[in-house]
Amino acid sequence: MKNRQLKRSHAPIFWGLFGAGGMLAALFGPMLVWITGFAAPLGWLPAKAASYQGALALAQSLVGKAALWGLVSLLLWHAAHRIYHSLHDIGVHGGPAAKALTYGVAMLGTLLAAGLLLRLGR
Repeated sequence: MKNRQLKRSHAPIFWGLFGAGGMLAALFGPMLVWITGFAAPLGWLPAKAASYQGALALAQSLVGKAALWGLVSLLLWHAAHRIYHSLHDIGVHGGPAAKALTYGVAMLGTLLAAGLLLRLGR
């Protein structure tokens, strides 16, 4: 019996990020749209709930930075994975170039979000 070595794949990493981003999108996406698109502009929230100072305080705290970075980055990875596989489904087989472009944009957005959040010091 031959000793076969299994081929290593990065697919589980991307599927994990896709799943986590999809869960966050399903849980928080509709509420974020409701709050930022309807409730805040129409004045249905208390004045301090949607203030710039409140959002800035959230983005300046360590827990807030981690939460915002996690939300933004996982949503980006979810979108990248969905776009990559949607391209494949419609017949666009870009191979490594499509993979590099879609996941590269997610990586760039993740790093950009981290950089911007780290610049928001106290």
